[in-house]
Amino acid sequence: MTGRELCIALNMITGVGYSRYKSLLDVFSSADEIRKASRGELQKIEGIGNIIAERISSFDWDAELTREYAIAERGQARIVTLVDEDYPEDLRQLWDPPLCLYIRGKLPENSSRSVAIVGSRRISAYGEKMAKSFAGDAARSGFTVYSGLALGVDTIAHKSAVECGAPTIGVLGCGLMHMYPKGNIQLAREIIRSGGAVISEFPLNYPVNRFNFPRRNRIVAALTQAVIVIEAGVDSGSLITAHLAAELGKDVFALPGRVDNVQARGCHKLIKEGAALAEDFSDVAAVLKAEIRPSEVQKQTELFGLEELSPDCQNIYNILKKRDAALEDLLADLKIDAGTLLANLMQLEIKGMIEKDAAHIYHLI
Repeated sequence: MTGRELCIALNMITGVGYSRYKSLLDVFSSADEIRKASRGELQKIEGIGNIIAERISSFDWDAELTREYAIAERGQARIVTLVDEDYPEDLRQLWDPPLCLYIRGKLPENSSRSVAIVGSRRISAYGEKMAKSFAGDAARSGFTVYSGLALGVDTIAHKSAVECGAPTIGVLGCGLMHMYPKGNIQLAREIIRSGGAVISEFPLNYPVNRFNFPRRNRIVAALTQAVIVIEAGVDSGSLITAHLAAELGKDVFALPGRVDNVQARGCHKLIKEGAALAEDFSDVAAVLKAEIRPSEVQKQTELFGLEELSPDCQNIYNILKKRDAALEDLLADLKIDAGTLLANLMQLEIKGMIEKDAAHIYHLI
């Protein structure tokens, strides 16, 4: 038996994780010795105990491995184990890295340009708008968007990335053959077709269990450069992801909301604890020192009609069509007073035609 087969087999045995895997390797010199060990030998190992020893000793190694390989082939899933060279290095930094990672699709090669966008399943209209904005801007700027494929913020984040034709990664809290929620099965297919992936540490037929979701959150935190929380209650699993990311030295961002919205209290709690306040993705990019790649200019005449704009607004639009500009540049070019310019800029921002980045530079959307 190979070390790779040992990881897959032990991962299928309930209660055996990285710490018990290490305990077994500290006592036995090979995978074959572990497979052949008796219940009595196993239960003497610290941390194993009677129940886990029984599960390991009675495990049908050949049949279970053959079945798992067959399901993986049928479902076009790739299995990467802790002993494989292509196992993500970021996961090795966890104190309890998953023994296996089941992958349908393709993981990004550049993990340094990836962000997690997470939040409540019960999303407000404001939260939906902002999740779409953050995910879309991240995707268009070359970031891979990670989330948990749950309802609410997760779904909006994945869909927005897919709509941009960008890769996005969904991390499940169950086996890949038990997609949850069922309503996101089609979205999962679109994620894979768009060059992203759906991944899980759980065996392919592992059922949905609410206790698994906190475990998948550590994978989201480990594989990304930063975590952005859009909306979350104070008991939300998104806060677990944020805290895990902070422990791993990753940047954490939170979107402020209305004080009377219970789904904003988790974000406000994170900000009080030291998370960076983010109003748009440019705030995130500024901290990560990443270049923002403006989205392709839309045909604004179709959306709003330039003829409906005042002459000053049309002049601003025409300048920004040629180049990005700071406030002082626009003042110099337009020869109008600052109050009039700011009023016109606000009108264009409200119409969704221009935006200002973290360096206070205006550009077309």
